[in-house]
Amino acid sequence: MRFYSSDSAVTSAQLSFLQRRLHVDLALLTPLLLLSIFGAIVLYSAFGAQIEEVEKHVVRLCIAFGAMVAVAQVPPRRLRDWAPSLYAISLLLLFAVLVFGVAEGGARRWLDLGPLRFQPSEMMKLALPMMLSVLLGAGELPLRWGRVGASLLLILVPAGAIAVEPDLGTALLVAMSGFFILFLAGLAWWVIVGMTTLAVASAPLVWFFFLHDYQRRRVLIFLDPERDPLGAGYHIIQSKIAIGSGGLYGKGWLNGTQAHLSFLPEQHTDFVFAVLAEEFGLIGVILLLVLYLAVVARGLRIASHAQDNYARLLAGSIVLTFFIYYFVNIGMVSAMLPVVGVPLPLISYGGTSMVTLLAGFGMLMSIHTHRRLLV
Repeated sequence: MRFYSSDSAVTSAQLSFLQRRLHVDLALLTPLLLLSIFGAIVLYSAFGAQIEEVEKHVVRLCIAFGAMVAVAQVPPRRLRDWAPSLYAISLLLLFAVLVFGVAEGGARRWLDLGPLRFQPSEMMKLALPMMLSVLLGAGELPLRWGRVGASLLLILVPAGAIAVEPDLGTALLVAMSGFFILFLAGLAWWVIVGMTTLAVASAPLVWFFFLHDYQRRRVLIFLDPERDPLGAGYHIIQSKIAIGSGGLYGKGWLNGTQAHLSFLPEQHTDFVFAVLAEEFGLIGVILLLVLYLAVVARGLRIASHAQDNYARLLAGSIVLTFFIYYFVNIGMVSAMLPVVGVPLPLISYGGTSMVTLLAGFGMLMSIHTHRRLLV
């Protein structure tokens, strides 16, 4: 006979309710919530202790977590059925942006539908992995050339439409989410090497015929920020100063000088990592990375235990794309990568991107908690 304490019984019942009724995975939810709290604390300082802006951010976070829980209720087989329609709608909206989109800063990235304003490119971040998982998860693995060609077409058309807006950062992220599916589906290494070689060989063509002047400037400044220290290189130099001046323990919350004295650009969005590093130091950066790695580790575990190829490919792509998000942001803020305008997940101020990100984690939770219901 086995005996259980009342406390353990209550805890077990609570876990059972969350997982079986709400389809929420606590091991994934916990680091996501901690990251969101950490982000709100950093943003309060980045906004100069303006609580109103942080309240707006928290409201958007609540909406995003609500979307995550709602998506988690949808069984993976239903997500699989919806994938072709969602991809087609997202693609049509991307083309609609090029014609009817709202122009801001020389780019058309938003659709304004009265009370609703959003970026269709954010929808494609989920629609493309879902569609490719259907295509590549339905047949035998490893891949045959016909499905590889169809997959490349499904990737390049939306990525090209987003790049034309222009939004090169999002286009690369969307393309990466698709290529992760191909990688996880067993694309041969010699094909990956060949595609990489082709991409490198086509770099001069892309440089002269596809990149805009400001994009070329970003690459040149990445290679040598000191070539224009008071112009285009100023922001990267100030970001490096902020990160380096944080030291081991940081200057303390609300005591950062680079952001509060307006040396940092976009300190509440793209460059929020510099604010965090300056005020919380190396200890804060390590804490952030530990939380990110906890999310990635849990996501990969969910992917490895998925019951079919579709769920496994979709889960793996969502996790690896999340990794690329924070890797690219930290890399560009610390001058290890060119600036491409990628927010720091769950830390940067934002709306549509947070909803998309957490909806993806809702799919992960659905894949994990509906395992017995998969067909």
